[in-house]
Amino acid sequence: MATSSDDNRIIYAEDESYQPILHAKRSFSAETVSSELEDILCNMELSRSHRILRATWVELKILFPLAAPAIVVYLLNFFVSISTQMFCGHLGNLELAGVSLGNNGIQGLVFGVMLGMGSAVETLCGQAYGANKFEMLGVYMQRSTILLTLAGLVLMFIYIFCKPILLGLHESPAISSAAAIFVYGLIPQIFAYACNFPIQKFLQAQSVIFPSTCISAAVLVLHLLLCWVVIFKLGGGLLGAGLVTSFSWWVIVVAQFVYILVSKKFKHTWRGFSILAFSGLWDFFKLSLASGVMLCLEFWYYQVLTLIAGLLKNAEVSLDALSICMTINGWCFMVSVGFQAAASVRVSNELGAGHPRATSFSVIVVNLCSLLISVILAVIVLSLRHVISYAFTSGTVVSDAVSELSPFLAASIVLGGVQPVLSGVAVGCGWQAFVAYVNLACYYIIGVPLGCVLGFACDMGAKGIWSGMLGGTAVQTLVLLWTSFRTNWDKEVEKAQSRLDTWDDVKEPLLKE
Repeated sequence: MATSSDDNRIIYAEDESYQPILHAKRSFSAETVSSELEDILCNMELSRSHRILRATWVELKILFPLAAPAIVVYLLNFFVSISTQMFCGHLGNLELAGVSLGNNGIQGLVFGVMLGMGSAVETLCGQAYGANKFEMLGVYMQRSTILLTLAGLVLMFIYIFCKPILLGLHESPAISSAAAIFVYGLIPQIFAYACNFPIQKFLQAQSVIFPSTCISAAVLVLHLLLCWVVIFKLGGGLLGAGLVTSFSWWVIVVAQFVYILVSKKFKHTWRGFSILAFSGLWDFFKLSLASGVMLCLEFWYYQVLTLIAGLLKNAEVSLDALSICMTINGWCFMVSVGFQAAASVRVSNELGAGHPRATSFSVIVVNLCSLLISVILAVIVLSLRHVISYAFTSGTVVSDAVSELSPFLAASIVLGGVQPVLSGVAVGCGWQAFVAYVNLACYYIIGVPLGCVLGFACDMGAKGIWSGMLGGTAVQTLVLLWTSFRTNWDKEVEKAQSRLDTWDDVKEPLLKE
């Protein structure tokens, strides 16, 4: 219960547990705008075209303040890792291939697990925030951090034994050795991920993204300076590059958590460390596992492309060219991931608030915006296809190979304008288990086998592998589009409320005596 000094500021939920929620004069504008959007869409006195125009303007005013900073954050964080690859690429083609294989083959696998499991926080925090159950956000964040740290202890062994793993996959011994040296330096980064993703989703659920943008920008400057000093001046090589990357990620984690502690914005959502974080871990793990499987199958898909490329003739050039293309695709993909984060926040908040029409409309607007920007990026990449690779290498052979793969890169960018946003919608709705099955079928039963047939049996090389995998992505995108189109959003609102009732254990004291 609130103290007597807080009585005039606290609103109590009208349910059996009589939970304190938040003071009446909320500083968050998203809820007010959200109600406005639902009211416009429900106002049958307005013509259909008038409703759509007004609703679009309202949604864009909510969407871009969420998506724009999120895009910048993801780009900056992504560039922390990629800039390391760029520095190492100027040490030689072998070093570039090793870092590329380490980033895409090993680190990418672990990143997918941690990000995927962390998306459970995205569903629960977003819907709890929309339903005004603010005290649970901090508890969800702590539970996720505990589970991800335990998962990190297991995943660490993949890093330790990465060289025999890569050799077992028939990768080049020289490239595998270089990748292993780099990956050893990334071991501390695993646990930075375990802390960062829950914190990141905690902030995103409350539409607090700009501080993360500032932190990421400052860390990137620090990271570039440290990379230059450690790799070139101190001769730290690949191991030093990995350690610098890990250090930079830990700086991001510490800075974001300190911001949560000192900012008054989170006095209702962060109530300190809670014993509740250790309760219900098994059920939370099952939800996290579904989230992890969904995003891992998605994230690993193009990591598989890099691994398969290592089996091609002239593997070093193929791997370098594909890795550069995947890096460029990753930069463009970060734009869609920013919209994915915005879609997840919008959908989960609106469902938690009980606004089915606003939810449906948000799904349409965010997908169209992301697709339009991705088409523009694809055109830019095609226009720069002959020069863009020189940011990574000075070799003309690799540059020519990148130029030949540019049409496939452009197609990936366009498909990537919709597919991750639909995944964000799925996370906001809590559809992780369903989408995991869709990803498994489309990616690994259709895409990968088709790519292998075209790449090896039809002797199309990297182009064939990429063509088949694009086919899998296209099928997955169509399935999720159809699912979103057929969704009954009124029922999704009911499911969201039921989910929150199941997970709402704030009726227990935050710190048991």
